[in-house]
Amino acid sequence: MTSRERLLAAVNHRIPDRVPVDLGGFQTGIHQRAYQSLLDLLGWQDEIVIQDPVQQLAKPCEQLLQRFHVDTRYITARKPAGFKGEIKLNERGGRLWHDLKSEWGVVWSMPDDQPLYMDVSLHPLADASAADLDHYPFPNGKDPTRFAGVRDQALRMRKETQYALCTGIGGVIYEHCWYMRGLERWFMDLLENETFCERLLDRVLAYWTDFYTGFMREVGDLVDVVMVGDDLTGQRGPLFNPKIYRRLVKPRQKALVQHIKSLTPAKIWYHTCGSCATYIPDLIDNGVDILNPVQIGIPGMDPAALKQQFGRQITFWGGGIDAQHVLPSASPAVIREHVRANLEVFKPGGGYVFNNVHNIQAGVPPQNIVAMFDAACEFGFYDA
Repeated sequence: MTSRERLLAAVNHRIPDRVPVDLGGFQTGIHQRAYQSLLDLLGWQDEIVIQDPVQQLAKPCEQLLQRFHVDTRYITARKPAGFKGEIKLNERGGRLWHDLKSEWGVVWSMPDDQPLYMDVSLHPLADASAADLDHYPFPNGKDPTRFAGVRDQALRMRKETQYALCTGIGGVIYEHCWYMRGLERWFMDLLENETFCERLLDRVLAYWTDFYTGFMREVGDLVDVVMVGDDLTGQRGPLFNPKIYRRLVKPRQKALVQHIKSLTPAKIWYHTCGSCATYIPDLIDNGVDILNPVQIGIPGMDPAALKQQFGRQITFWGGGIDAQHVLPSASPAVIREHVRANLEVFKPGGGYVFNNVHNIQAGVPPQNIVAMFDAACEFGFYDA
């Protein structure tokens, strides 16, 4: 099979020749420090391009993607004209900080002496009222400059390669609200100020509806997977009351997923970290086809239980190895065995795409990364 045929078979719950492999996305990527260590181990040279400054993700070179038999390639929209999105260096509290202001007015910051990732340092709506939202300069999802040249790029990738084509992640409805409001304040709003929550959620939904209308107009007939997501759960379960999710957040997520599906035949991939089994039926009802990152190794996320309960209704994308307790610290031999065992659970009947749980973080030994992807190829083949 070609990479595209392989991935399409898997996400349609047919059995491919081997399990598809993913690397290089914005929730399935690699931290720039881990990437540099991997290049050093392999004896390769590459100019590191940061494709996501918040998570400090590097764009893997084609040589590495081929070495690891990666079946996916990514295409994204662009920054709108007039928005620079530049990182500025500022000194605060005796430390040098890398500050990035988003289109939404949120400021993300990373200390220069610990350049691992960025955290939110300014919530622009922290003190806003519901009435203030009418005057806030929300970004314009309709801006056509976001999509300039994207179709030509997608056509070229489709013509010149046989890889499955995925979008970068978007459709972040609930999380953008707390980025702007502040997490603690947003959680209080969910309990005490539903009017504010609904108005802000609707403004964010309107942006993403406009965005995908324009983006899918350009690439909807060319992409295979559209990636959206919001972290709904932590390692112990939902981050807030599921009744609130189902009343306030789910209807808006479902509206967006259904809107995207009206514009493209591509599968809808949804990202939420944590122990999310409680929400899988909701996501399926929303129209989600694929779940990522499948955070095994925490309560409620046993691979066998997930596959048995939901394996015919949703594709699992990730979950290849415990990213917290095994990948960073085990030996390559143990890595190999963990990957083999997880593949044996997730492989049957298709419906599985291999990757780590979320991004490969700084400090993960490069030999473990190699062992993980080599095992995915070795044990990923189906019986003829």
